[in-house]
Amino acid sequence: MGTLIYGAGSRYEFDDRLLSHLKIAITTKLRMHEAFLVSWAQPVEQGSGRVSLWFSPAIPVQYLFDATKPPMLNRVWLDAMLLSATSPRGLIILPEEDAESFLRQAAVHAPEQAN
Repeated sequence: MGTLIYGAGSRYEFDDRLLSHLKIAITTKLRMHEAFLVSWAQPVEQGSGRVSLWFSPAIPVQYLFDATKPPMLNRVWLDAMLLSATSPRGLIILPEEDAESFLRQAAVHAPEQAN
């Protein structure tokens, strides 16, 4: 398990593989000086519910990984995260296995959003 340290020390644990993808998606947005929301569902063992964080270039963020070797990145999962980050709901952390269907659904609804 890796740890996302946000702001004045709030800590959130994620699987290293997920955290590696989040790091790239979040850094991509912050590098463009964009602020955005990141949201995820809490597992039952952590009390259920949802968490949302407002990310801004002015707020410090750190990524701590347990593994010494970074995992191979899944481009489809990363693309899904980056696409969700441009929506009004912000970056939604979704399971890796849902990334393809998320992108397909977004492509279907893209013509509707253009109107």
